[in-house]
Amino acid sequence: MPEMPEVETVRRTLTPLIVGKTIKKVVLWYPKIVATDHEKFIKELPGKKVLKIDRYAKYLLIRLSDNLTIVSHLRMEGKYHLTTSDAPKDKHDHVEFIFTDQTALRYNDVRKFGRMQLILTGTERQVTGIGKLGPEPNSIEFSSDYFIKALSRKKKNIKNVLLDQTTVAGLGNIYVDETLWQSGIHPLSAANKIPAEKAKELWQNINQTIKIATKKRGTTVHTYLDANGNVGGYQEMLKVYGHAGESCAKCGTELEKIKVSGRGTTFCPHCQVVY
Repeated sequence: MPEMPEVETVRRTLTPLIVGKTIKKVVLWYPKIVATDHEKFIKELPGKKVLKIDRYAKYLLIRLSDNLTIVSHLRMEGKYHLTTSDAPKDKHDHVEFIFTDQTALRYNDVRKFGRMQLILTGTERQVTGIGKLGPEPNSIEFSSDYFIKALSRKKKNIKNVLLDQTTVAGLGNIYVDETLWQSGIHPLSAANKIPAEKAKELWQNINQTIKIATKKRGTTVHTYLDANGNVGGYQEMLKVYGHAGESCAKCGTELEKIKVSGRGTTFCPHCQVVY
């Protein structure tokens, strides 16, 4: 699943491709991608100009004229690509935005899990999942004090806490495994048992890893591509994710892989302490 660095990279690469363009027509090849009224989606978008693209956590917010916003969540394998309106359709292209210059933005999703919503700009926290999300890494709201206090109130294991998006938004399996390894914290540790100094170390590693991964344009381990069709670069820096059975870069112990709430989880049984 594209996580915060990947979605931010999509935002940055998509912006110069479509901002300033005016939508001429919308085609829904697989209508279920659109979670709001399908007919309204098709009828209201023609004539609207793309003003800018914002992002919160893993959500893209495509801002349009007339106070409208398309909220897009890529889920597991969603991606956007710009082509021409007469280009052959890929079998996994599900939504098309044709612009007045005859270019077309297509949403491609092998697993069809991604979702879009058409809403009034400014209502995203009220009418989408964004309202349930916690603060983002590297934001003012995501302070060390906030994070330490938040963990002290959570009895669930730390991996689940980091993945549920309410304590901190934008993390997924890749960056959770990496930051827990960096911090020496076992993924099954009870969040409220983690010492404050270790929680602060984890907070620092989350901020730093997300910053570096964004600079590297995200991580490609499966199918992730940016809006230009390019892969990310952070996969070259992964130390545990995708490396089960290999030696730990810190101590040489063989990395193990387990399931935590159904999610594959790689860790070092020597370096990462259970709290």
